[in-house]
Amino acid sequence: MSPQDAPTRRSESGKGLLVMGLGLFLFSAVDTGAKFLTSELHPLQIVWTRQLGLLVGAVFLLLRYGLPILQTKHPKLQLLRGSMAVLSASLFIFALAYVPLADAVAISFVAPFIVTLLGALILREPVGIRRWVAVTLGFLGVLIVIRPGLGVVHPAAGLVILAALFFAIRQIISRALSDTDRTSTTVIYTALVSTVLLTVPLPFVWQTPTTEQAFILVLIAVLAAAAEICVIKALELTLAVVVAPMHYTLILWGTFYGWLVFGQLPDVWTWVGTALIVATGIYSLRREYLESKLSKA
Repeated sequence: MSPQDAPTRRSESGKGLLVMGLGLFLFSAVDTGAKFLTSELHPLQIVWTRQLGLLVGAVFLLLRYGLPILQTKHPKLQLLRGSMAVLSASLFIFALAYVPLADAVAISFVAPFIVTLLGALILREPVGIRRWVAVTLGFLGVLIVIRPGLGVVHPAAGLVILAALFFAIRQIISRALSDTDRTSTTVIYTALVSTVLLTVPLPFVWQTPTTEQAFILVLIAVLAAAAEICVIKALELTLAVVVAPMHYTLILWGTFYGWLVFGQLPDVWTWVGTALIVATGIYSLRREYLESKLSKA
């Protein structure tokens, strides 16, 4: 990214935050549907269906723009991003079979910290000392939620951390690709790669869904496709370190759906850890807002 690009992307921060927020809201609905089905269907079947919605969107893009839309300057990065999408989604849904939705969401908040770290180290995005402090405090909040060694959270919570790592890598790759490839190109490659990878084990885990299950699966596919596109678009509009804190909004929806659908509510310490995480997120957003105003002055 050239120095001239930074002010332009910063000026689009407001739009990027809104689009990322919408994408994460949709992902929360997807996670709720996925958790509901994990007691009846294999997680890989759920993940495959989730990615199928993105594949349908990719087919429409191919029909509209033709094969030239597949042109990319970074085919290896596109393949890697698709692989990261499979790993992050699969691990998270596997974990949902054992971990309450709100707890899983709170633990996944480690992803923005990883994005900030990778954005600074790999993409050379500016991250000041105050934001590093916020990242450190936020990570402390994650530790409060997990309370390792106390046996409070199911060991499957470790899968959520791994899912968060792969999700963060996926976001960083998206940011790198946005300088050369169109959003539609990235969507298509992610859809193709993830579908192929997930189709391989599908015959071994497939179970014919009931009418109710099929309806939920279709809904998951549609919402996941829309959410994926929102995340990619947000990372085109602004820097990864800007939209990363928006990940914290998931706790609102995760808690609501966890209570509404599963009757699960976080315990006191989970709320304490989550509050610390959200506070650091709000602080980071405030800092970016002030920096954006200064850059326009």
